[in-house]
Amino acid sequence: MPEKLSPQEQEHLLTVAREAVTAIAHNQPLPNLDPERFTPRLNANGASFVTLTLYGQLRGCIGTLEAYQPLVLDVQKRAVQAASEDPRFTPVTPEEADKLTIEVSRLSNPEPLEYNNPQDLAAKLRPGIDGVIISEGHRRATFLPQVWDELPDPKLFLAQLCRKMGCSPNYWKHKKLEVQIYHVEGFSEKPQERGV
Repeated sequence: MPEKLSPQEQEHLLTVAREAVTAIAHNQPLPNLDPERFTPRLNANGASFVTLTLYGQLRGCIGTLEAYQPLVLDVQKRAVQAASEDPRFTPVTPEEADKLTIEVSRLSNPEPLEYNNPQDLAAKLRPGIDGVIISEGHRRATFLPQVWDELPDPKLFLAQLCRKMGCSPNYWKHKKLEVQIYHVEGFSEKPQERGV
């Protein structure tokens, strides 16, 4: 994992995400992000996910696995997408926007995970630590490390990841998939700061 962001840098990214969600919910233009306002680490290319929750329930989550644009711009884009383009949800309404809690996840570069057989794969995954990407051909799916909170068993984790990729839950037991792992620096707004 790259060097951790400072509390101030984390706060900057949460503010960028908050302003983006508010703007998109109210159908307003996005704030302009002047690179001079941000540190070199926030201006360096980075990959992120933005997760929105409403009263503790998921309300939107979108991200990227490839670092191809400045981290601060990536967070702004993912916040917009989480609020308006997550296919599982309708777009966030102005009434909801103020009640949301925002979490930003900064990703390390994915690295291949070599394994010999299904049992070996399940044994090598580290619950609560590893974000996991599985892929086969054009199909791909990922779970952030935070998903381990809901799926702490590696076999169940892999089963649900296969389902997310559009395969049967046991697919990982019968096919040698390409597997990559990554790590996350996650930080979120404190609910009381949002008045909820």
